[in-house]
Amino acid sequence: MVTTASPQPQAIVTGASSGIGLYTTAALVKRGWTVVMAVRDPAKGEKAINELGLDRGSVVVLPLDLSDLRCVRAFAQAVAAGSAPLDALVCNAAVYMPTLKAPLFSPQGYELSMATNHLGHFLLIQLLLDKLAGDGSGKGSGGVQKRLVVLGTVTANSKELGGKIPIPAPADLGNLAGFADGFQAPVTMANGKAFKPGKAYKDSKLCNMITVTELHRRFHEQTGVVFASLYPGCVADSPLFRHSFKVFQRVFPWFQKTLTGGYVSQPMAGERVADVVTGEAFSASGVHWSWGNRQRQGRQQFIQELSQKGRDPAMGKRLWDLSTQLVAEWGQAEGKDGAVEPSTEAETGG
Repeated sequence: MVTTASPQPQAIVTGASSGIGLYTTAALVKRGWTVVMAVRDPAKGEKAINELGLDRGSVVVLPLDLSDLRCVRAFAQAVAAGSAPLDALVCNAAVYMPTLKAPLFSPQGYELSMATNHLGHFLLIQLLLDKLAGDGSGKGSGGVQKRLVVLGTVTANSKELGGKIPIPAPADLGNLAGFADGFQAPVTMANGKAFKPGKAYKDSKLCNMITVTELHRRFHEQTGVVFASLYPGCVADSPLFRHSFKVFQRVFPWFQKTLTGGYVSQPMAGERVADVVTGEAFSASGVHWSWGNRQRQGRQQFIQELSQKGRDPAMGKRLWDLSTQLVAEWGQAEGKDGAVEPSTEAETGG
């Protein structure tokens, strides 16, 4: 963690070596924050710092492979043991592999999209929640509002047009049968049905947004932490799409810029995420922020309603309980109310 004698607030940003995560880091540094860049490839993170000319005194790179729950635990233990504050946690990292013919699996045997995008972040949040909560006042370094911010997507919210697109299929967790069955091969999808790579991404992002609403229900009142998700707009040239077909990578940005009006640049998306982390206008907890599917000059943020399953308390509780079971062996022992308690076993990872 970055150490400083000043009351500068500090954030962790996952997936900060490129794309939205990198530009979120830059935007937070510009606002006077220090940032821990949690990245799978530290060399790539260091290169990104040099390319953007970020202040070396305001950033530090630490290894974090979210697909490996052992690595998540090692990262969280290092952060929790440090004396530096934690004022915000930004869960940004994600993988999207729509061209896969067969599923890939994490070191723990979970389908890779769900393992990285949801389960890795879920365990990270559980392990760092006490550090983030602090004294329960909700106030952090320099008086900032403590926040946990998760990147969502329009394609996982059936309340919006982008979430209704049937290619390859809309997000649908069913009754989480895949989670209940242990999510080990041959199970590869949350609903226990046949593997669809594009849908696997959508399902994982729906889990992200459900997790935010459940965090708010369980912990906002007692910790003072603001829990929020957001969709910053269509960042059509994001590195997220690097595993898509080459023709898609060429056509999609043009399509969003010229036909739909949905395009948002990576720097603009980073500014919007930083706004949700720091802005007074974003102090509501348990909400999903959006700027709409069509961008307009000077358009302001608004609270976008989530789908029925995205806001259903019963679904939130079931997802929380089953996710806790899937990560407990690799993170911590289950405790009161489905929360987790620190393990005493020392382990390295990443």
